[in-house]
Amino acid sequence: MQVVARVAIWQAAYAGVGAMVVEGVSLQQMVTYALLGGAVMGATRPERIIGEIGRSLKTGDIAVWLLKPLSYPLYIFANECGSFGYRLMTQVIPTIAFTALFYGMLPPAGLFHALMFIAFWALSFILLSLMSMLFGLIAFWLMTSFSLDWILGALLQFFSGLLVPFWFFPEPLATIARHLPFAWVVYYPNAVYLGRLSAADTWLHLGLGLGWAGLFLLGVIWLWRCASTHITVQGG
Repeated sequence: MQVVARVAIWQAAYAGVGAMVVEGVSLQQMVTYALLGGAVMGATRPERIIGEIGRSLKTGDIAVWLLKPLSYPLYIFANECGSFGYRLMTQVIPTIAFTALFYGMLPPAGLFHALMFIAFWALSFILLSLMSMLFGLIAFWLMTSFSLDWILGALLQFFSGLLVPFWFFPEPLATIARHLPFAWVVYYPNAVYLGRLSAADTWLHLGLGLGWAGLFLLGVIWLWRCASTHITVQGG
């Protein structure tokens, strides 16, 4: 339903200005952007990851992981990979396929862009999972995950480009948003698909996105080690 709502909003916006192309972006490109945004975000649930960490902390189950050789963040990521695949096959792809047939969806700008979109989508999933774990691990100091998923969700709604792509942002906000890690969750995968980036820029931003993923991975590892030494178990 959110995907349909976003498509309807852009259709109304373009109808309001009485043009089929705004700032060099056609209505069909924006419809495709909205559909892709739903696909990228629909298969990953940040609130699920943060909520799982919060529940484990509240019930005391988190203490069990201190005794296991398997890393708790690695378990969370593996669990999310399974959920991602399930939601992708049963929810995201059928929904996007139906809405694409109804509204019309542009194909990738080229074979290179199609392949790189898949790479950026995988990077988006990794980044979003790491961001969610990072926010979730903060609960070890707050002793609750309440509002953490809301904060991350609010940041993603605005700074990922999910609601409004950055080419419609005023400067210097657009420049700032393009350099934040949230941009790799929705904006860059969609921009690559639509051919808005040159081949050189595509490779550059893939490398920058991997760099952000590396930083978030280090942050998760560091926070988990700190949490492991300062944990206070609540519940039974």
